[in-house]
Amino acid sequence: MTRSLLIRHAELLVTLDDADRRWSDGGLYIEDRQIVQLGPSATLPASADEVIEARGLILLPGLVNTHHHFFQTLTRNVPAAQNASLFQWLRTLYPIWANLTPEAIRVSTQTALVELMLSGCTTTSDHTYLWPNGARLDDQIEAAQTIGVRFHAARGAMSLGESRGGLPPDRLVEDEAAMLRDARRLIEQYHDPSRFAMLRIVLAPCSPFSVSPALMRESIALARAYGVHAHTHLAETRDEAAYCQAAFGRTPVELAEELGWIGPDVWHAHMVHPSGDEIIRLGRTRTGVAHCPTSNMRLASGIAPLRALQQAGARVGLGVDGSASNDSSHLLAEARQALLLQRVGGDPAALTAPEALRLATRGGAATLGRDDIGYLAPGMAADVIGYRLESLPLAGGAVHDPLAALVFCQPPNVNLSVINGRVRVRNGEPVDIDLPRLIARHNAIARALLRGERPTSSFGG
Repeated sequence: MTRSLLIRHAELLVTLDDADRRWSDGGLYIEDRQIVQLGPSATLPASADEVIEARGLILLPGLVNTHHHFFQTLTRNVPAAQNASLFQWLRTLYPIWANLTPEAIRVSTQTALVELMLSGCTTTSDHTYLWPNGARLDDQIEAAQTIGVRFHAARGAMSLGESRGGLPPDRLVEDEAAMLRDARRLIEQYHDPSRFAMLRIVLAPCSPFSVSPALMRESIALARAYGVHAHTHLAETRDEAAYCQAAFGRTPVELAEELGWIGPDVWHAHMVHPSGDEIIRLGRTRTGVAHCPTSNMRLASGIAPLRALQQAGARVGLGVDGSASNDSSHLLAEARQALLLQRVGGDPAALTAPEALRLATRGGAATLGRDDIGYLAPGMAADVIGYRLESLPLAGGAVHDPLAALVFCQPPNVNLSVINGRVRVRNGEPVDIDLPRLIARHNAIARALLRGERPTSSFGG
């Protein structure tokens, strides 16, 4: 049976479509999972199965997060890693992550997803690349389904341990053949290529310093055989560049090109240090990039050449990145950080507020290879968010330019989130989620991990 939802009388409706249509006193009429009609409230149907009065809200398309590590919410702000570069940071945290359990994966997934959802995110990818103590991607998938966010689940892996010249300890790496078998199983069991899909599988060997070239080649071949996308970290730090030169005689981008890891079905996290020629080649092949400004600043990795990548033709979206190298999962705050970081070079218009929001919506959709999300129009997915303009963070800013206020002012949480036609945040509160209980269990697991213990299961969530 078709179910309808009417959202009306918004202070401002911003579509971010090609014509950048906006309406005061605007709204949307939704049936099941898709938008049927939008525009001035007076032009919409008068009734629906559910009606939401959106007075005082600015409505936008849901935000899209292109890179994250949900499990790292458990190791935010670890003192020993607060002032470390990437390789130091990883070596500090690897031993802690070795005690992750299936429950730790489930609880951290739910925690990260709720935080993302409250920030305005309706679609996210996650890149978990270690699976100790029986943890599986299935644990993430089951947890994500309880939250109701669109999920691109990246089956990450590390296979090159210290004894073979890699960075991670040997106890955290996987057998490559077993990883590929599991990747095939996950695609066949879970991947949904259809329009409005809530779950897609991504193949994601971790990085050039933690997997072998053979695994990179076989992973991209498997991904292309099944028509799924592929993801990895690339060109994040100078240390990575030095490692690739020493181990392979290539820059990170040259290595990716040699292994087949470029094209419209691939996206890389960070891309802080490509050369000018490499930027041109990445753009020509429509390779994707997840821009993660906060993490790059936190770990002193550098400033990604965002504008050059965009102008060359690369698909670029935003990623909040791992919560232990960002310490937050607030995607709207990441849009603000992207704007500010690009201006550090001396150009006060290097990135504008509308451009930052397009990175967080349409840019993210393109990076993940989706044409059904990212803007509001008839036939698009019913993913809509609303921020209350009469709020303390936006006071004195929204009265001048409500859209830009979301980026220039303190980034607020959403008042309303509709994902796939379902209300998931109402009046600023997540629907059907016991948040205090989730936070308490998450913190208990985090404390156990930092004590060097393997958390014992006591959470049914």
